Parts: sequence; structure tokens; C-alpha cells
Amino acid sequence: MPAQVYGEILRKAREAAGLSQAALGELLSCSESLVGLIERGKRRPSKGFTLAAEAALGLNGELYGLLPNTTVMSTPTWFSEWPKVEEKAHTIRTWQPLVVPGLLQTARYMRAVLSSAPWATKQWVEEAVETRLRRQSIFERGIPPLYWALIDECVLLRRVGGDDVMREQLAHLLEMTERPNISLQVVPLDVGVTAGVLGGFALAQGDDIADHVSIDAAAQATVTAREETVRRVNVIYDAIHRWAHPVHVSRRLIREVAARYEDQR
Repeated sequence: MPAQVYGEILRKAREAAGLSQAALGELLSCSESLVGLIERGKRRPSKGFTLAAEAALGLNGELYGLLPNTTVMSTPTWFSEWPKVEEKAHTIRTWQPLVVPGLLQTARYMRAVLSSAPWATKQWVEEAVETRLRRQSIFERGIPPLYWALIDECVLLRRVGGDDVMREQLAHLLEMTERPNISLQVVPLDVGVTAGVLGGFALAQGDDIADHVSIDAAAQATVTAREETVRRVNVIYDAIHRWAHPVHVSRRLIREVAARYEDQR
């Protein structure tokens, strides 16, 4: 690994953020001296340090791609545009009928979901988990995007990874939805069929980008800025939203389901 290149990128990003070595060390829960050693190429950075530094400094793989035996993109080619859209978006809206939205998943929940793929290897899963965690750094920006998520009630009931993973995941949902920029609403099962029963999607809007949509599919999802597609998915989102519980009712339901997992200890 070109340690000097890594250190130079880290230093420039830190200075651009207006942080001293001590301030960055505090954000990363490490010492000022460690930051200095890494910037001078005298100490090899860990994956954990790198992911935390990228989240704190608003980077998107510039440091991670310099680590040995890793790649910045464990996402497929067709999806590679979406993280860039997320980075520039001021508003993201999503509907997920089957699993917790990726930006709200815990690492253990991600690992359980990704491991179900027929082609999953341990290395592929771990790289995909790290990629998804890196995407979540958008919530740590100075001005994070508004994030409005709709999920089906079955998402709370499906035991992804087992009871311990679900307890952690539901607690994480409650914690994340305490942030003023994040909203999560649950569509109750007794609604029956909704306009979103065929699959999940996400919509993104930004001042300097065209509106984009990412549409889930079993073999290959679609990322597009085609106006007609974006308009149709917006209509579907609004139709689903009509049936969703209000935010406070959704949070109460999450707490109730979490309590059931606690009772199963």
C-alpha cells in the first residue's frame, strides 16, 4: 500500500474539514499521535480507522481503495452510480417491503441478508458490508439528507439473522429515527396489497443532480434518471404512503415488536 499517498490524502481531507490532528483523533476515538503517524506514512491504517475517517471527512473510497486486498466497489456495475447520487442528494425516499432499508441496517443484519445470496463468499459478504456501511456516512455530513423510509410490517417480523440480530436492528431503527432528518413509517399488514407489493425502490433529489430512482429486482436492479420512470415511482411512493402509520405509531409498533424479541431470550 502506498502509505505516503494514503497519508497525504488523509492530511488534505482533514485540513479541508478544518480539523487538527487532535480533533480528528477525538472523532475517531484514537490518539493525535496515531493520526500524525498515519499521515506521515509511518503507521499502517486499519480498515476500521479507514472507514471511520472516510465517514468523518466525507470521503467515498479514496482511502479505502488504497488498503491491501480490498476494492472500493463491491457493488455491481449497474449500481455504481447510486452511491454517487446519494452523496449529492438532499432528500432520499425509499420503500422496502421485505427488509430494512440498506442505509438503516446494522452490520450484522447486512451480513445475514447478503449471506443469503447463492454466490456469497465470506470475502464478498464482508466487502459488501463495508461498502454499505460506507454509504451510511451520508448521515454524518454537516447537512445530512432528509431520509423518509416506508417499510412493510413484515420487515419487523421476519427473523433476519435470528433474535439477537433483530433486537439490535430494531434498537438501531429507534435510535436512528430520533434524528430530525430521518423518518420511518410502517405500512400495516392488514392493509393487504399495496402499490409497492412488487418490489422496493429509492428516490433521490438534489440541487445539482437530476432526480434519480433505484428500483430493486431479483437479478439486476435499475438506476435511472429517466423522467417518466421517476414520475411513475413517485406516484407509487405517494400511493403507499397513504396507508402508512404515522411516525409516532410506527415507532410504538417497532418498540412492541422489539419487546417480543426480548421476551424470547
